[in-house]
Amino acid sequence: MRKLPLISYAIIAYMLLAFGWWSILLLRKNEEAHNARVDKLAIELAVQKRIERASDFRLTENYQRLTERFEKQQRMILGEALLLVISLAGGLYLLFRNLKKEISAAEQQRNFLLSITHELKSPLAGIRLILETFQRRRELKPELQQKLSTNALAETDRLTALVNDLLLSAKLENVYQLNREEIDFGQIVQDAADRVVLKYKGANVHVDIEPDIPTISGDKPGLTSVVVNLLENAAKYSQPHPVIHTTLARGGDTEIVWTVEDNGMGIPDREKRRVWTKFYRVGNEDTRSTKGTGLGLFIVRQIVEKHGGQIELRDNQPRGTVFRVYLPVK
Repeated sequence: MRKLPLISYAIIAYMLLAFGWWSILLLRKNEEAHNARVDKLAIELAVQKRIERASDFRLTENYQRLTERFEKQQRMILGEALLLVISLAGGLYLLFRNLKKEISAAEQQRNFLLSITHELKSPLAGIRLILETFQRRRELKPELQQKLSTNALAETDRLTALVNDLLLSAKLENVYQLNREEIDFGQIVQDAADRVVLKYKGANVHVDIEPDIPTISGDKPGLTSVVVNLLENAAKYSQPHPVIHTTLARGGDTEIVWTVEDNGMGIPDREKRRVWTKFYRVGNEDTRSTKGTGLGLFIVRQIVEKHGGQIELRDNQPRGTVFRVYLPVK
């Protein structure tokens, strides 16, 4: 997230210093006025011969009233100054907190637009190139035709997955409903792991599924999206040699526990709470080379929670990330 410009902090510092300076001046002016009133009173009492010695002046009732009035005014000035400083500081804090949120939201929207533009442009360009090849070279060898057709279908699948993620993320905030059925979650994990191995040729995926895992009641497309997103993220952010360990085990009689461990770049502690935010991605979109839209982990967490489950994010050792998903059996 972009920081606020230095001029903003300079203005705040100037306002606080100016307010403090005017408070000091007001205290001094009040003290000068008090001293003038004291001198005037001393002269009046001396002229009226109501005091014989200078030391008697401070014992008079009139001087005591002036002193009490002065001290009360000083306390009032200090109290009001303190209250105004606290009010100003609180107002500035709320203002800048909201401003930072707006800046963060704008930055996330900008990152999303940059990433979605790239995600759309790349497969469209690939499909266009393939179609132009078919158009210009009508007599292609069968092997080349098969290869080009396969690539075009892969790019189309990529576009379809992107559109599905966009639609799903929109539904999750408003109208998403679970279409529950009995699901073999272990089979979903195995199928997704096989898919990742095919898509990321260098990925080394170890699958360990405990025997006799009970079926769960859930939305199959939604849970499939959870598994695919986490496994593909593990492979995508662990290049060039992804090593992924995924396990599925019982968590007692009431839940199953699915874990994904990778050897990737990991997620800094300061980012761990923000990665679940819609459109948020670690790093800067201008320099990031990894593909993505910032929707994956948002979708994952929303779907897991709608199933009554929980998801944890931890550091792997010596490097990488661990995601652990808890899903109720019933």
